[in-house]
Amino acid sequence: MQHVARLVPELKTAIQDNNRSTALTKVDELSVRAQSSRQLVSDPVWSMATILPWIGPNFQAAREMAISADDVVQLGVAPLAQSYEALDWQNLITEQGINLQPLKAASPGLTSASHALRASSARLRGIDAGALIPALKTPLIEVRRELDTAGAGLEAASDAARMTPEMMGSAGARHYLLLVENNAEVRATGGIPGALAILSFDNGRMSLAGQSSAGALGTFSPVVPVNSDQTEIYSARLGKFMQDVNLTPDFPTAARTASSMWESRTGQRVDGVISLDPVALGYLLDGTGPVDSMNPEIAKIAQGKLPQKLNGQNVVKTLLSDVYSAIEEPEMQDAYFAFVAKEIFGALSKGQGNASGLIEGVTSSVQEGRLRLWSQAETEQSIIGKYALSGSISGVTVAPAEFGVYFNDGTGAKMDYYVKRTVQLVRACSKDGYEETTVRVISTNTAPNDAARSLPAYVTGDGNFGVPPGSVQTNIVAYGPAQSTVETAVIDGQKAPFSPHIHDGRPVGVVAVRLAPGESQTVEFKFGKIVQHAEPNLVVTPTVQPVKDVILPTANAACG
Repeated sequence: MQHVARLVPELKTAIQDNNRSTALTKVDELSVRAQSSRQLVSDPVWSMATILPWIGPNFQAAREMAISADDVVQLGVAPLAQSYEALDWQNLITEQGINLQPLKAASPGLTSASHALRASSARLRGIDAGALIPALKTPLIEVRRELDTAGAGLEAASDAARMTPEMMGSAGARHYLLLVENNAEVRATGGIPGALAILSFDNGRMSLAGQSSAGALGTFSPVVPVNSDQTEIYSARLGKFMQDVNLTPDFPTAARTASSMWESRTGQRVDGVISLDPVALGYLLDGTGPVDSMNPEIAKIAQGKLPQKLNGQNVVKTLLSDVYSAIEEPEMQDAYFAFVAKEIFGALSKGQGNASGLIEGVTSSVQEGRLRLWSQAETEQSIIGKYALSGSISGVTVAPAEFGVYFNDGTGAKMDYYVKRTVQLVRACSKDGYEETTVRVISTNTAPNDAARSLPAYVTGDGNFGVPPGSVQTNIVAYGPAQSTVETAVIDGQKAPFSPHIHDGRPVGVVAVRLAPGESQTVEFKFGKIVQHAEPNLVVTPTVQPVKDVILPTANAACG
């Protein structure tokens, strides 16, 4: 059984490396082993041994493990191998767009493999490990863990292969509202959605059109309705301005609101909403290779002041910093964002780059919360909602002991490019059966001391919203696990007032901080009455910084 559990990750690697012969050879070898083991435990003598006192459960466990191994191979690995033969990653992206046929061909095999692993995992979870000898107990626990991990990955692959073709226009063109989030003015899901466009798929062929800006949509009165929990925390601005739909970290809420606003202003009903930020665009550029940012449309805006070629190394600095020195008008800045996105998606639609690099870029973007997806279709959204791609703050994607720290700009400017942050969980000792955890957020304004003079007024805000030029004001929003409480907030060691709220059963604390150039502040939220004893998980707003540099390892208090 251990051989089977190790094979699925190896097959995944073989698919990514396009190592067809090695993968198929392993499948054949393992099939022989699994069938041999199943025949052994199916012997009548073995069956009789399962009813013997004390030793019987061990024979029964060995039998269940052998049967599960053969089921995984015959019903899971073999169909997976057939899917592998149909699914060649290097042929997924062509000059005609995404080749959807391999995904359709792979779907039945992936579904079968996923079902087989789920069934085998359920069978093995039914075995009482405490009744087994160590020689069986240890491998059983290991196999359970490995099959659960492999099963989750296969379920995701199965869902993607089943859903992606239709979402990419196999049964008719699809149109998605694309929000290009600007991390220089931070919002809970990443950044202000300044640049907008329509991303269309027609049988896998991508096109980007309908470029606009959030500002161009104006003010919505009456406001688009949002549930009372979120309106209380984030104000009615959620439904009043496109720029503020993602003050909430719950992407399905932000996406529904954005789609309603777009339809209200343009008359176009979109099939869903996709958001991504410049860091995600950089990951895509790592896969496609550089794109020319000097086509006539962009060149007219950039006026020779920005790079001629954009790549994964310079796109973030260009979009989040240099563009403000080169282009003075906010509308033209948003237009530059949209045109750059158009060039990158144009490169994708022409098959530029390599599939494995693009898949890696998309995966990194999803894992870091920089790429999000919402669908108008309830059946599709119910599947998307099972994964981090949905950006939900409640539901099956949220870990039992999950904390969230999100940032919303209060400067009304583009100063967040200069803010560096770290977030850390500090677990206290359990008390009266409850957990207690402190969420520690350290923020530093790294802008130059003369930022008020050396940075463009559009970047500093020029004091228009009451924040001195060069300073940064941020609303820090901390979420705790469901049923817990947010008890105190402390800023630089001094107890501070904060706003307590509830969002989908999770406690929320909000504190505003202001940093002058060079200044740092430490904010600590204490969450108590935590009933979950699982290892805590932490989610943060994706900013200009790598997420791995923002989230620090959990610290544990010394317990006597």
